[in-house]
Amino acid sequence: MVRESRRARRLAVRVHRTGRVEVVVPPRTSQAMVTAFLSEHRDWIETRRQAALLQRPPDTPFPPPRIALPGVYETWRVHLAGGTGRVRIRAPRERASPGEELLVIGGDISAPQRLKEALRRWLMAHAQLVLGDHLADCAREFGFTYRSLSIRRQRTRWGSCSARGTISLNCCILFQPPEVLRYLLIHELAHTRHMNHSRAFWDCVARCCPDYRKLDRQLLDGWRRVPSWLS
Repeated sequence: MVRESRRARRLAVRVHRTGRVEVVVPPRTSQAMVTAFLSEHRDWIETRRQAALLQRPPDTPFPPPRIALPGVYETWRVHLAGGTGRVRIRAPRERASPGEELLVIGGDISAPQRLKEALRRWLMAHAQLVLGDHLADCAREFGFTYRSLSIRRQRTRWGSCSARGTISLNCCILFQPPEVLRYLLIHELAHTRHMNHSRAFWDCVARCCPDYRKLDRQLLDGWRRVPSWLS
């Protein structure tokens, strides 16, 4: 895929975690230049693409019959209520069954893309709620302070912390094991004291999470646990 960008000053290539290759080019870039650029970087692109394909999450049924969020010990059974109009998602108070919550989807779901977008919006809103509680609990436990929480759905980053103390978390972290989610919270909270990855930063992380090295490796491999409808 070739995408023209007015902000681009030079040609750049990006291999997405799904294996898709995207070339970003400045306006009025000729096809000959794109072809030469791809030829020059062919080996690098293929290496990155093969690595991405190995980590790509397996295709999952869509609409999903269930949405498991192991990071917060939740499983949601999806009920397609049907209907017309825009896609609507609600979570009634009654449980689907012991250990399962119920997610009711109404409206016209004949277009998969509209349903995917609705599910992504629901996940973002739910992540804001549940991750806010987990982050606050973790901060109190270890004596950290932060300014606010922002939830995003990023393609390459699990989280970040700004110099002003705003912590951003990727909603996809909900699909990781709870100990990995907890490690990410500690990692970002530690950045409120050390805005770098210095020895002091990692010492701070280690005091709160002695197994951080193992959990960090699990997090790097975590995209394989994110369902394909979120890609």
